[in-house]
Order: sequence, then C-alpha cells, then structure tokens
Amino acid sequence: MTSAAIYDCEGARPTEDERAFFRDADPWGFILFARHCASAGAVRDLCAELRDCVGRDAPILIDQEGGRVARLKPPAFPAHAAPAVFGALYRASPKLAREAARLNGFLLGRMTADLGVDVNCAPMIDVPQPGANATVIGDRALADDAAVVADLGRAIMEGLLDGGALPVIKHMPGHGRATVDSHHDLPRVSAPLEALRRVDFAPFWALKDAPIGMTAHVVYEALDAVRPATLSPVVIGDVIRGEIGFDGLLLSDDLKMNALGGPLGARAGAAIEAGCDIALCCNYSLEDRVAAARTVPRLTGKSAWRAEAALARRRRGRESDLQADYGRLAGLLGQAAA
Repeated sequence: MTSAAIYDCEGARPTEDERAFFRDADPWGFILFARHCASAGAVRDLCAELRDCVGRDAPILIDQEGGRVARLKPPAFPAHAAPAVFGALYRASPKLAREAARLNGFLLGRMTADLGVDVNCAPMIDVPQPGANATVIGDRALADDAAVVADLGRAIMEGLLDGGALPVIKHMPGHGRATVDSHHDLPRVSAPLEALRRVDFAPFWALKDAPIGMTAHVVYEALDAVRPATLSPVVIGDVIRGEIGFDGLLLSDDLKMNALGGPLGARAGAAIEAGCDIALCCNYSLEDRVAAARTVPRLTGKSAWRAEAALARRRRGRESDLQADYGRLAGLLGQAAA
C-alpha cells in the first residue's frame, strides 16, 4: 500500500538519498515546481525517474493554472491567460467564454499529459469578495460571481479531462474572503454561515463530482474558530464531505505554508487525522520528509477507494491539431479584449 503523501525533490533531479527515501516511503504521488521544468525533455525524464523510484505509474501533479501560476513557463512552454480573462469574456458572451475556458483546459491538459504530468491543480474556483487579499487570489479567480465561477470551472474541468489531466478543484470550501495570503499568515474569515453557503461553497457544490479537491488553510469562524479547514475535522466532515457532498480524493494544500503552525513533519499527520486523504508535503527538506513519513499512514479504506476512483478517470488526451487550437483560443480571447 502506498503512503498518503505527495512529495517533490529539492533539486532538478532526485539525489540518491531522495531516491532511497521515495522507494521506502512509497508516496501516492509527486509534484513538480518550476525548478523541475527547464525543458520538455527535463520534465519527461524526471517523471520517468520518479515513477521508477516507486516502481509504478504514480500520479504526478503540477500547478498550471495559467497567468502567474504556471510552473511550465515560456519560452520552453506556451503561455496561457490568467483565469480572470475568461470571466471578462463571460460578461460579453457566456457561450464564447465557456468554449474558450474548455479549450484552454484541454490545451493545459494536453501540455501537461504529453510531458507525463497527469494531474493539474486547477481550476481554482474560489470567489473573491471585497477586501480580500489580491496577492493570493487576484486574477487567479475566474470571476467574482459564484454562478459564473461554477460555469467556467466546469468548462475547464471538462477540458482538462479531455486533454488527459485530472483536475483538482481548490481551495475547499472557499478562499475568496481571505484578507491575508496563506503562504505567509493564517487567514481568518468571520462571515456568517449563510453567506458562506450562498457564495463560497456554491462553486464547490456545483463541481462536487470532481475527481480531486484541495483544502484551504483558512479559519472559518462560523464553522471552527480555532482550526483552519485543512486541520479541521468539523470543516472537512460536516461541510466538505457533508454539506457540499464532495466524495472525491481530498488533498491538503501545501503543508509548508506559514498559515500552519507546528513542526512540518507533524502537520502531515494532523491533516490526515482531520480528514484529508493525502498530505501535500511541498518543498520539504529530506529531514522534514522523513519526519512527515513517520506521521503519514498508509492509504487504506475509503481514502484508498477515492484514490483508485480518481485515477480511474485518467484517460489519454484527445488527438487534436494543437496549433489550430491555440489559434482558435487566441481568437476567442481577443474578443474579451475588444
């Protein structure tokens, strides 16, 4: 049985010590960052090497939303528009915006899947609210209307699947009210439950059939005044699993973020204990990964079932004339700027 964790390697390629750790820890999957993505060949070689460490076709993740969140960067890889561009097009034509969002998702899926990366941590379906921190959300948000976010998020999700990548909806149950960046501080949201239900939860309810979701490092005072969602059995059990009804594979957000306190290794076990299926241990030192491996259990029971169900939705990307598709996408997005 694999362990309920996802790791990366510190450098462009794993060291011998890291290879030995991956072999022994046997994580469910791996995640890539910009340092791993100098070229298409580098990504393909790394994916093969990581899978060789564990002796199976382990899932490999990446954050490739488009805009400023892109690990695959020009000139080695095509640039994709920030998600907010699709919301701008939606105001002019919902039909064209859905077409563009789905095509964008397809091209993102094809780009990553052709490299051996089969899980893309997108779409982000948080709904930004007045006063929210612009750094963590900003133009990463599709729109500021929950119904529009759900509509475009659905299009991107379907496009990613068509392109050969599993989508990850994030950040459950909604990061759009956070007034600080969870990479640096712990956000606290004081909005009443009814407001959260009406706005923040709505896109996640609409996309609850997604294969994979990711939690938010945010305290929702109306739900759990002490613990952020990632570490809260109340938020995960009562809201994400209960009220929203999401039964896909649930990943923690990056556990190294400063929103969370305590030793890095212990955070992974706490996230699993709270109800996350998989602990996402990004940019850990080898020492911290070893500590995390001591706290992370093997993937069993309902979590193992969810993992298998998610991977069962992987499929080969649809064949297409990619040059023509990029041209068509540029034409659609040109109408948003007109």
